[in-house]
Amino acid sequence: MAAGGFRAVWRPGPWGRRWAACVGLGLAVLLAACASLPEPPAAAPSTSLTPADVGPAPLARVAAASLPSDAVATGQSGFLLMPEGPTALNARIALIRAARKTVDAQYYILQDDATGLLFLSELLEAARRGVRVRLLVDDLYTAGKDALFAALASQPNFELRLFNPLAVRSGPLAWRLALSLADLRRINRRMHNKLLVADNSVAITGGRNIADEYFMRSDQANFVDMDVLAAGPVVPALSRSFDDYWNSRQVRPIGSLMALPPDDARTRRLLAERCEDRRDLLPEAATDVMGHPPVSAQLAAGRLLLTPGDGRVVVDIPQKVTFDDPEASFADSVSQQTVAMLYGARREVLMVSPYFVPGDAGLALLQQQAARGVQVLVFTNSLDATDETLVYAGYARYRLAMLRAGVKIYELGSRLVPRDRRFGEFRHSSARLHAKVMLVDRERVFVGSMNLDGRSARLNTEVGVIVDSAALAAQFQALVPVRELGAYELRLRPGTESPQWIEHEEGGGQRVLDEEPGDNPLSRMRDWLLLKLLPEDLL
Repeated sequence: MAAGGFRAVWRPGPWGRRWAACVGLGLAVLLAACASLPEPPAAAPSTSLTPADVGPAPLARVAAASLPSDAVATGQSGFLLMPEGPTALNARIALIRAARKTVDAQYYILQDDATGLLFLSELLEAARRGVRVRLLVDDLYTAGKDALFAALASQPNFELRLFNPLAVRSGPLAWRLALSLADLRRINRRMHNKLLVADNSVAITGGRNIADEYFMRSDQANFVDMDVLAAGPVVPALSRSFDDYWNSRQVRPIGSLMALPPDDARTRRLLAERCEDRRDLLPEAATDVMGHPPVSAQLAAGRLLLTPGDGRVVVDIPQKVTFDDPEASFADSVSQQTVAMLYGARREVLMVSPYFVPGDAGLALLQQQAARGVQVLVFTNSLDATDETLVYAGYARYRLAMLRAGVKIYELGSRLVPRDRRFGEFRHSSARLHAKVMLVDRERVFVGSMNLDGRSARLNTEVGVIVDSAALAAQFQALVPVRELGAYELRLRPGTESPQWIEHEEGGGQRVLDEEPGDNPLSRMRDWLLLKLLPEDLL
């Protein structure tokens, strides 16, 4: 599953199970009015630690040593791109292990698979050595995790809160949603943020949730994604954004939704069985595709290999999910601030988004920029790579108009990326794009959780950083060359109004496809019908 409220609710299955599900959902609708949340209890507020509180902790010392004096004097921060899954996961674990005072973690999805249990076990170990752990998770995909989450929250120094919780705590996602239909407007708004901050000194944000498929651990499909590690002034700003969510009325302590178990032998046995044997790191090369050694090695050396830049945190307020006016939701949002980067473009714009639905206004902006001579490139999923065919169908409605305007479009191919190997070892799995990055004039970079679609713009909350740094932009540009071997290049078929998919091969050859990779007539008809019924912002 990937970003997007209700995108992953429906999955085709055997007809018997489908009819059973329909009957169950029908009964659930009749009962929906019974399921609602009581008024939230007052939760004790808490805030991130000040530098004085953190003191001379190891991470604070490393962060200070990693920024050159001229960057410190001009208020710059330092950044490290992490395109490879194992590097990105091990970096998170390294920061948690190095923390001495506090760890704040905020995620849309946190699965109880091998990756999620490794992450939780490290947070638990940090809490047991006296580190204050605050874990904030969106509630949409937490079904089946309540017992584990409650056990963690029963431990000293470990606090766990849920964003925008559903009233129904058990059962499959479709059942929980159906029983919450009386509160549909609220539960359709989700916290899509991804953030980890250790000792208010070093942070990681970007596109990755905490689940196997984001770190090259799935046997079926793995995501090509991007995170950025940061130190300097942007880190306290990210911590303040975490505090705003943690203390908001949209968040509830898990103990207000269910009884926490006592911290006794039974609870500790459950935690031992679920978490404490899950602490093996992923195999990691001596250097990643960027040429950087593991973050753990950099921390041990006392200096992170950061690229300086003027960084600015962009984050939605948690109250965004309460706004009924779409324009109020968009105003000053992460989407609005990121799209504003396009207006100042002089030469080139590169937009990377797994779910790309520009809407009429976005299409007009792209056409306007292309007409001004700005080279506009869009990098998104192909139909055979996407995990959200309905969203792809929404994007496809704008594709011909973009091509006619001169916008260059590249679609990641599920079978093309694994042979490239710059983003990791896919083994027998297929590839999907999940990174959310924008480059303007090879000088300004956005990395964060925001998709370029209406759901991110007006329904979900997001977080990211905008960095003015030609050096950082060049590093990302080197990862995504114009003729990407892992993607199809789209162009208009000569003399027609239909696209072709160009597969570039090693050695300079190419293969031209007139049929869309991954096309399925039945799926296409289903998505066409759904697009007639659903507003575009719900995709």
